[in-house]
Amino acid sequence: MRLRSALAAAVGGLLLSVALPSSPAAAANGEFVYTYVGLNGVSLRGALPDPESRVCINIPETVDSALPAFAPGNFTDAAATVFLDADCNGDTFYVMPPGRRLGDRLRLRSVVFS
Repeated sequence: MRLRSALAAAVGGLLLSVALPSSPAAAANGEFVYTYVGLNGVSLRGALPDPESRVCINIPETVDSALPAFAPGNFTDAAATVFLDADCNGDTFYVMPPGRRLGDRLRLRSVVFS
């Protein structure tokens, strides 16, 4: 009787592990937009479409630039925490709920989505 129960539990666990993905890919649906200063000094619009959740994302246009991005808009379905420093470091950050747009005064170099 115990052998049968153990076998049933083992088969059930195996079927469950096959049916569930081991590391589901999570992404915020929508677009996160921002403004940055291009090489010619003109303000340009950048975007992160469907960004990955719970992973720090450095704003690509600010990596090799002395100037941070600004005027972010969170048009995803997840909260976005924007940081003034790269790699989501530093004491200067702001949490943006979905659908929120902020003005030109807010500066950012990295963002993470919940």
